[in-house]
Amino acid sequence: MNGRTDLALEAAEELGEIPGIRREVFRRGTAAVTRILVETEEAAARLQKPRGRYVTVEVPPLTDDEKALGEQAAGVAEELAALLPETGPVLVAGLGNPAITPDAVGPQAADMVLATRHLQGEWARSMGLGDLRSVAVIRAGVLGRTGVESSELVGAVCRALRPAAVIAVDALAARSLARLGRTVQLCDGGIAPGSGVGNRRLPLDRASLGAPVIGMGVPTVVDAAAVLENFGASAPKEAETMMVTSREVDLMVRRAARLVALAINGALQPGYDPLDLASAAT
Repeated sequence: MNGRTDLALEAAEELGEIPGIRREVFRRGTAAVTRILVETEEAAARLQKPRGRYVTVEVPPLTDDEKALGEQAAGVAEELAALLPETGPVLVAGLGNPAITPDAVGPQAADMVLATRHLQGEWARSMGLGDLRSVAVIRAGVLGRTGVESSELVGAVCRALRPAAVIAVDALAARSLARLGRTVQLCDGGIAPGSGVGNRRLPLDRASLGAPVIGMGVPTVVDAAAVLENFGASAPKEAETMMVTSREVDLMVRRAARLVALAINGALQPGYDPLDLASAAT
């Protein structure tokens, strides 16, 4: 199949059953969950993804119903929590360009994750917040606007804060239109910004940041060649470098970013209502 994708699920679907890749598929409420474990370097090379664990949560089309969104986010939060260390401070990095809507999932999600690193000591305990996990949040921006690679900026913050883990949030690319804005991928091998759209930047992973990195993202664009192929048409050469998105991309990205932020808040602060934490962060 033609078309680039950031989703391990789609890459694995194309390959079929191969040695070194284990899959588990089940439903959690209205969501379809696929866990993929890439065990060998040979399998990783064929999948074109690093070794590690990949979790894909596919939810029904997102709505403005906060109850439904909260339930969907709770399922994503459970999968995220399983990839994180149980204790220690966490750095959340929103990757992407907020000025380009399909690339704004990371920055928008970061704005709704509650930063708690500054809430410490007797004051926090007196306010009933003594059990909050330490969380720092940054928007990493993009090289074209800052002149700094995302991995360089996040790496500098990691050296100062020494987090137990990093959650890096970014927009992704998919092959299937049906997965736009409603599929969350989690992985424990880090993330390479821009890889799905042919603009691969320096990766954010344990080797570059000195801490475990959980990559988290939602596809907001589809390779044009894949779209044409899905409809039985051959792709002209001009389509090879084109990506397409939904005409409702603004709404799709806002809802996807909220889903991601609620899941992060829920995973990091399980004793609190994620909706309340998102409201406190904005």
